[in-house]
Amino acid sequence: MIAEEHFLNELRHYFKLNLYEARVWTALLSRGISNAGELAEISDVPRSRTYDILEGLEKRGFVMLRSGKPIKYIAISPKEVVDRVKKNLQIEAMEHSKKLDSSKGAEIVKELELLHKHGVEFVESSDLSTAIKGRHNAYLHMETMLKNAASSVLIVASAKGIARKAETLGPMLKEISKKGVKVRIAAPVTKESADALKELAAFAEVRHLQKPNSRFCIVDNKEVMFMLMNDSDVHPTYDTGVWVNTPFFAATVGNLFDMAWKDMEPADKYLKKF
Repeated sequence: MIAEEHFLNELRHYFKLNLYEARVWTALLSRGISNAGELAEISDVPRSRTYDILEGLEKRGFVMLRSGKPIKYIAISPKEVVDRVKKNLQIEAMEHSKKLDSSKGAEIVKELELLHKHGVEFVESSDLSTAIKGRHNAYLHMETMLKNAASSVLIVASAKGIARKAETLGPMLKEISKKGVKVRIAAPVTKESADALKELAAFAEVRHLQKPNSRFCIVDNKEVMFMLMNDSDVHPTYDTGVWVNTPFFAATVGNLFDMAWKDMEPADKYLKKF
């Protein structure tokens, strides 16, 4: 076998190949041109499978076929293969997106929504909660929360956190504010957060938070996402949030936020310094 197993596993991941395909492809690359029998021997792939594998690789643009007896296969430059794979992925994504946007796709989604709505009726409110590990995953879930916001969004964050949120969630916050959703943000005004807060202040009400001991987001007084650790003390991979969907708890936290909000000063007063 030409390539090490760990290298083959990387190829499988990046090029969406199975193990036999990765073995046959690397074997052909090492030879430049070869027939199925030779490649089966080099790659330790059963000869009966090699023909089908080469045919599939040819259709996907990894190899070229040269007619003759025996039929031989020519390796294509890996750089060219990368370009072809990227192009095929883009085409597949566009086609799949069109299917989802089609009338048939809309009907399927409607049926799924009915199933979900019916199923949620039997879910206990205590079950509508989950822990989300990893800052990236937490932001993805927050984005979904914001996308469904109808009336209000409350965000409390650290200086570093609001800078990240402006970059990752800013476009969504701006979009929902145009739809009439009231966005309020409390975060420390520092040199680190000033630019982000200036950007957010264009469509949200922003106030200075002197002691950022909390990190949470409340949507419509129904859903809450709160982070369990100080973002300065934890690696993004291990940052953990808890999401709950219960109006009772969300409204309680929202009322506490409103009480603290009254004592916070507008961020503009502090942003002038930066």
